[in-house]
Amino acid sequence: MADLILVPGATGGVGQLVVSKLLEKGLSVRILTRDANKAAKMFNDKVEIFVGDIREPNTISPAMLNITSIICCTGTTAFPSARWEFDSSINPIELGLAFFDPKLLENKAKNTPLKVDFQAIKNLVAAVPKNLKRFVFVSSCGILRKNYFPFNILNKFGVLDAKQAGEDAIINSGIPYTIIRPGRLIDRPYTSYDLNTLLKATTNGKLGVIFGKGDKLAGDTSRIDVAAACVESLFYPSAANQVFELLNQGERPNVIDWEKLFYQLTIDN
Repeated sequence: MADLILVPGATGGVGQLVVSKLLEKGLSVRILTRDANKAAKMFNDKVEIFVGDIREPNTISPAMLNITSIICCTGTTAFPSARWEFDSSINPIELGLAFFDPKLLENKAKNTPLKVDFQAIKNLVAAVPKNLKRFVFVSSCGILRKNYFPFNILNKFGVLDAKQAGEDAIINSGIPYTIIRPGRLIDRPYTSYDLNTLLKATTNGKLGVIFGKGDKLAGDTSRIDVAAACVESLFYPSAANQVFELLNQGERPNVIDWEKLFYQLTIDN
């Protein structure tokens, strides 16, 4: 059976790039999206489109038929934003109080970190075929440093807690996985609500790629390199069952040696 890669979160910044890189390699791609029209315009009929919502378990199963791997690029913003899809009843006072008690927003929004970065991931894990070759998940640096600046600020509304819980659900599933923890995401497409997006921050393709383990790295990461790592990880057994950070630092070589980078992870275990 030919490989068929499911990409939840395909219309997001990293997701768009993942789909592009999968197609460049001649792989078949299926996306799971809530907005079929947006996806059709974005990918120009080059992918299979399944309508579903990973927050709703009963909408996921049809997209799982015959898939061989998943690259999950879903996520929400770390701080309250329009992407959280607030209930119309929310008011500025409640938003203000939420900075002291973030749990106040859980029943007021559909896309909180808890619902998107943990509960939805748990739904995906429960639905995937048991013979899945790989579950690739885009997580975040700082998960093991939530009590230290600046990650304690980033985690104010629980985004790192939720991503760690999502990681744990994948790791404990028994399915082969690759979990990538990027730093602050920069480079196009700019889809988030942060300073890097406002400044249109970019590496200009000049910085190298480094991997790290143990959540000790911090810095910026190109969305382009995150997407490339997601796709390249499917081709290397050494990338299986690995959790690692990915940052851009130093001088960039003419060609990124992904095989060497993934192999180094096995030595560092």
